[in-house]
Amino acid sequence: MKKILLTGIFITVAGSLAAQSRAALTEDDYKQATRFLGSNTEQLVDFSNVSPNWLPGETFWYRNLSAKGSDFVLIDPTKASRKPAFDQAKLAEALSKQTGKIYNSNQLPFQSFSYADGMKSIEFKVLGKSWKYDLSNYTLSEVSKSDNSGSAEMPGRRQRKMEITSPDGKKAAFIKDYNLWLKDLQTQKLTQLTKDGVKDFGYATDNAGWKSSDGPILLWSPDSKKIATFKQDQRNSSDMYLVTTNVGKPVLKQWKYPLPGDSIVTTIQRVIINVDDSKVIVLNIPPDQHRATLSDDIASSGTFDDVNWNQDATKLAFVSTSRDHKEEKVRIADAQTGEVREIFEEKVATQYESGWGSINWRFVDKSNEIIWFSERDNWGHLYLYDAKTGKLKNQITKGQWLVSKLLKVDEKNRQLYFIANGRQNVNPYFGQLCRVDFSGKNLTVLTPETGNHQITFSPSGDYFIDSYSQPDVPATIVLRKLDGRLVMNLEKTDVSRLKAIGWQAPMPFTVKAGDGKTDIYGLVYKPSKLDPNRKYPVVDYIYPGPQGGSVGSWSFSAARGDNQALAELGFIVVQLEGTSNPLRSKSFHDMSYGNMAINTLPDQISAIKQLAAKYTYMDTAKVGIWGHSGGGFATAAAMFRFPDFFKVGISESGNHDNRNYEDDWGERYNGLAQNADYESQANQNYAKNLKGKLMLAHGMMDDNVPPYNTLLVVEALEKANKDYDLVIFPNSAHGYGAYSPYMMRRRWDYFVKNLAGLETPKEFNIQLKPDPRNSTN
Repeated sequence: MKKILLTGIFITVAGSLAAQSRAALTEDDYKQATRFLGSNTEQLVDFSNVSPNWLPGETFWYRNLSAKGSDFVLIDPTKASRKPAFDQAKLAEALSKQTGKIYNSNQLPFQSFSYADGMKSIEFKVLGKSWKYDLSNYTLSEVSKSDNSGSAEMPGRRQRKMEITSPDGKKAAFIKDYNLWLKDLQTQKLTQLTKDGVKDFGYATDNAGWKSSDGPILLWSPDSKKIATFKQDQRNSSDMYLVTTNVGKPVLKQWKYPLPGDSIVTTIQRVIINVDDSKVIVLNIPPDQHRATLSDDIASSGTFDDVNWNQDATKLAFVSTSRDHKEEKVRIADAQTGEVREIFEEKVATQYESGWGSINWRFVDKSNEIIWFSERDNWGHLYLYDAKTGKLKNQITKGQWLVSKLLKVDEKNRQLYFIANGRQNVNPYFGQLCRVDFSGKNLTVLTPETGNHQITFSPSGDYFIDSYSQPDVPATIVLRKLDGRLVMNLEKTDVSRLKAIGWQAPMPFTVKAGDGKTDIYGLVYKPSKLDPNRKYPVVDYIYPGPQGGSVGSWSFSAARGDNQALAELGFIVVQLEGTSNPLRSKSFHDMSYGNMAINTLPDQISAIKQLAAKYTYMDTAKVGIWGHSGGGFATAAAMFRFPDFFKVGISESGNHDNRNYEDDWGERYNGLAQNADYESQANQNYAKNLKGKLMLAHGMMDDNVPPYNTLLVVEALEKANKDYDLVIFPNSAHGYGAYSPYMMRRRWDYFVKNLAGLETPKEFNIQLKPDPRNSTN
C-alpha cells in the first residue's frame, strides 16, 4: 500500500515539475512583438505620404514627416518649384515667446494651417487658441473669434458633419425633426424645406440596417438651386434590439434593422426640392429599394449614390437597384415635372456592382450619353450608351483586366481617366491610371511603373499626384501632368529606421486555388529571426469577403494589423486573397455566390499546403485561423467544416447566420431568402463537428453584426457538449474600441498556448506609442 502511495506521489510531483518546466514566452518576447504594431512602426517611416492641401492657382502644401520631425512644404506645379511653406524656425521662436513654452522648428504643435491675406500670413490653432503669423514681418498675434481674415482654402472644402454645403458656399442643408431645413450661411436664417416628414418616414435620413446617422443624404445641383434626395420609409421595417450593461436598469437600444426574408424592408421615394420656394417634386415612379450599385448603402461614397445632375439642373440621372441587386434601371428625371424616362436596364444572374471604391457610371450631359459599367463579358469594363435612345453605341474598354475606379470624365476631349487592375503581369491587384477615348481608341497607361498606384487629382484636373508602391517596396511619390508627363519628384519613402529594429517586409506569393487551376495571391509574415531548421505553427488571417479580402490594399504599409507582431511570437502568418473576392473576373468573384459558408476556405488550405511544401519550416500539423466580422464567420466555418486541418480558431464578431445579419448584405451575395439556402450555411448547424480549440468574441452593443449571431453558436456548442472559450465586451460595438489591445493580447495568448504549446506572460499590457511627430503639446 505504501509503495502504491509513494508511486502516486512521485507521479503527481513529476507531473507538476513537468508543467513548471514547460517552455514559455517572456514579457520581453511580447514587448518585441509590440514593436511591430502599426502605431510603433509607422513613426519609423520617413517621407511616406503627400496629403495635398490645394490652394488657388494649383499650388498645394503638405506636411512631410521625417526622422527630425515635420516640415511644411509648398509646391507650385506650374513652376515645378518646391520651397518651405513658411519659416518654421522663426515661427517656433515667436510661438515660444507668446506662449512661454519652448517649441522646436521641426516639432511645431499643429498639423494643419490656412493661408490668409493673399498668402501673406498663415492661421493655425495651438493650446485652444487661434493664431495669425505674418510671413513678411514674422509677427505672431492671437486671433479673436470674430476675426475672419479670409483663408485661401477652397470654398465648401470643410463641411460640418450634420450639414451639407451648397456648391456656391452660401447655403447648407440639414435634418431637423425628420424634415429637411436650409440655413443661409451669411444671415443664419433658417428655412424649412419639407413639412410632412415624420419618425421612420423622414427626408434624407441615413438610418437603415447598421448605418445610423443624423447627417443628411442628398446631392445639390450645380447651380445650388435644387436638392436631390428622398423620403425614406421604414415604418414597417423590422426592429433590432440591444441593451447596455450598467449599474441599474439596462438601457434598450431599438432601431430599424431589416433581415433577409422580411416581407417589408426599407424603401426610398425619390424627390427633388426647389430651394427658393421649398417646392417638393416627387419623382413619378414607385418607391425604390434602399439599394445602390456600389454596395449595400445608398451613401457609401460619402454622398447620395447613383445620382447625377446635368449642368443646368434640368435633368437628374439615377439608377434604381432591385432588392437582390440583379436588376439595374438607368433613368432620367425631368427636374421641373418629376416625370421619369427609362433609358435602359441591365439584368445579371448573380449580383451587379458598379465598381470597387467608386461608382463607375456617369451621365454625360453635353452629348446626352451614359458611361456605363458592366461585367457582361466577364470583366469589369466601360460602355457608351445613347441617353436619348437607350442604345449601346460602343464598348469603351475591353480585355482580361478591369476598370476598378472611373476617376475623371473629360467631356470636351471625350476622354476617360480610370484605374485599371490586372494589366501588370506581376500582380492582378496592382492598379494603374489609364486614359481612353469615348470611342475605345487610344488607350494609354499614364503611370507605367510596376506597383499599385494611388492617384490624387488637382482641383482643375490638370495635374495629379501619383504614389506607387508594393507590399514589399516602399512608396515613391511624384507629381505629373494630366497626360502622365513627370513634373517633379515629391518624396521617396525611407524605411532605414524601421529596418534598424529588425523589421522586414511581408513576402508576396502566388499559388493555386482549391480548384488546382486558378492563380491566387497573398502575403507571408515570418519571425525576424527565422530559424529555417525549426518547425513553426501557421496562423491564417482570413477576411473572405465577398466584398473585400484578407490583404486589402496592395500598397506598401509598415504594418498590416498585428500579422508581423504575431509572427514575432513564433508563427508563420498567412494572408490570402482567395477565390470569390473582388478585383478579378466576374466568374472569379462569383465562385461562392449562394454559398458563403465555403467562401475561400478550400483556397486557404490549398495555399498553406503549397507554401509548406516550399518552405519546410511551416508546420501544417499546427494550423490556426482567425478573423473579424466576415472573417469571424469564416473562422468558425473553418473549425467546424475542416476540423482536421484547422486546430485553433479565434472568431471575432462573426455574422454566423446571415438570416440574422442586415438584409442587403446577405441578399446581395446570397440571393433572396426564398431562393437561397441560408440554413445550410449557418455555422451553429455544424458546431457539433468542433475538434480543436475555439475562442469566440463579440461586443454586446454591436449594431453592425448583432451579438446573438455568436450566441447562436455558443448555444449549439453547449448542446453538443463542446468546450469553447468566450470573450465578451459588454458595451462595445462591432470593433472593440479601447478594448482592442486587450483582444489582441488574448488572441496572442490563445495561439501561443494552444497552437505553439507555450506558456505566456500573465496579463501582458500592450502599449501603443503615439508618434512624437504628431504631438500638439
